[in-house]
Amino acid sequence: MSEAANPALVSGLLGEGADVGTVAKFFRALGDPSRLRLLAFLLDGEHSVSDCVAHIGLSQGRVSSHLACLADCGYVQARREGRWCYYRVADPRVVELVVLARALAADNRAALAACERIDGPEAAPRRT
Repeated sequence: MSEAANPALVSGLLGEGADVGTVAKFFRALGDPSRLRLLAFLLDGEHSVSDCVAHIGLSQGRVSSHLACLADCGYVQARREGRWCYYRVADPRVVELVVLARALAADNRAALAACERIDGPEAAPRRT
């Protein structure tokens, strides 16, 4: 059994006394499609806010807000150069996280599409 699948390890990480709220917040920061698109865009290197706006197609204010959230949560780092601000991925493990998330989502596409408990662009309509 791999270390990641070890129930004792998982229990120790998320069991009593562990800050489960912080882990949940970690995932909520990635729960927005625009933030995920920005993060994926930044995986190939540093980009200006203008580059991000052009890539994602949202207003500069919305993009800056999403980038600030990603920076506040430690996913990206900002670098100022005069009037310009450039963002890059803060930790190389973010690349691994995104690759793993994409693979898991692809493997579970049907289940995720059918999930009625989580709202999102691919969620099935809620039943009343």
